[in-house]
Amino acid sequence: MENLLDLAMLIILQAVLGFDNLLYISLESKRAPLEKQKMVRVWGIGLAVGLRICLLFLLLFMMDSFKTSWFVRDYGWMNVDMNFAAAITLFGGGFIIYTAIKEVIHMISLEEANESEKDRKGASVQKVVALIVMMNVIFSFDSILSAMAITKVAWVMVTAILISGVLMIVLADKVSDFLQKNRLYEVLGLFILFIVGILLVSEGGEKADLSFFGHPVEAMSKTTFYFVIAVLVLVDVIQGRYQKKLMAKKARMHGAEA
Repeated sequence: MENLLDLAMLIILQAVLGFDNLLYISLESKRAPLEKQKMVRVWGIGLAVGLRICLLFLLLFMMDSFKTSWFVRDYGWMNVDMNFAAAITLFGGGFIIYTAIKEVIHMISLEEANESEKDRKGASVQKVVALIVMMNVIFSFDSILSAMAITKVAWVMVTAILISGVLMIVLADKVSDFLQKNRLYEVLGLFILFIVGILLVSEGGEKADLSFFGHPVEAMSKTTFYFVIAVLVLVDVIQGRYQKKLMAKKARMHGAEA
């Protein structure tokens, strides 16, 4: 009974922590050809789930090794005590920030306005799948460590990962379809992804005991993260409704003049 309760808690935990991962998968898969996007999501998530299970057992057997310092420097103005887990988290956060900024710039550039849909979605399937798998594994660190804090029973954690993987495959299609039909929300998604990158960088900085001029880097709390996301969504919804009212008012004015 206790294991079943732990399993239910882990599934909920995976669902909450997997939101940012799901958003990245949905946005990244759009770079593949249209007819192969669903296949990309299925293969990307499927391979990532397999690697996540391997990572789980690796962490169970090598937990101390992941926390061992292998790069320690004191430059006066900057101190760092890097370990493997911190390096992975920092790299993942930095890569997500780079991806979000690149896509936003690309979206507002003249090139985006002029290029055809076919050209825009011509990224290599293998490349997109590889990126999805890589980022999924990076996102996995926090969820697996959180799972290990709830239970040490391997089959419970593996079952939770498999169930969450199936849910991600189903929900990734729905999120991708929603973004395809509501292109304006894609900008919101990219900015949420940017915040996710900042969250990971701050977590990585704290794990590495990184400090600048004596001021340590502190991880963004999950409460702050979700509050910022809620504010972004609220602002986007209000702005969208206000814009529709302005367009309707402008249309009425033009109708009255005619």
